[in-house]
Amino acid sequence: CEGNLVSVKHSISRRLTVGLIGAGAALAMLPAWADPKIAVVNPQRLVEESPQGKAVQEAMRAEFAPRQRTLQQQEATLKAKQEKLQKDGVTMSDDQRVRVEKELRDGARDLQRAEGEFNDDVQARRNEELSRLQRTLLEEVRTYAKSQNYDIVLSGEAVLYNATATDITPAVLSALQARGGSAAGAAAPAKPPAK
Repeated sequence: CEGNLVSVKHSISRRLTVGLIGAGAALAMLPAWADPKIAVVNPQRLVEESPQGKAVQEAMRAEFAPRQRTLQQQEATLKAKQEKLQKDGVTMSDDQRVRVEKELRDGARDLQRAEGEFNDDVQARRNEELSRLQRTLLEEVRTYAKSQNYDIVLSGEAVLYNATATDITPAVLSALQARGGSAAGAAAPAKPPAK
């Protein structure tokens, strides 16, 4: 489940990056005389540090932890049976050994199927939460950018260099924290970063 949460962060970050890079294309459309106001935001940091991102991670962990523990218990039980077969297999009758080997094969097949279903469920749920969180984060970035009259907001992942003053990530995080863990509801625009 932990690995899936990491991929949630990366997937959200990739989607935000694509959206924010699209905004960079708009820069080329600005008139030559315009002095564009440009900002940079770090989507990975928003995912990791915002209350909404933390709430999604915790909800996923809480939702899937019981099933993950059950799978780990099934795996431990299979290992114990395998070790018992290796230890006692010599003293078992052929019928007993064949029966235990069949139980092990069936158990391994059931475990593999259960793990596959678990991974599918985690992936589907992750995609749902990813979409919801992405909308929340993008809307907050847009709200902040509009309120501060930014022409372009770029993803920090696509920018090789930027001055700290152009990074609006702390201001957007402040706005997200003001909203709390809630993914719904409009928040007042965040204050501009200190220069």
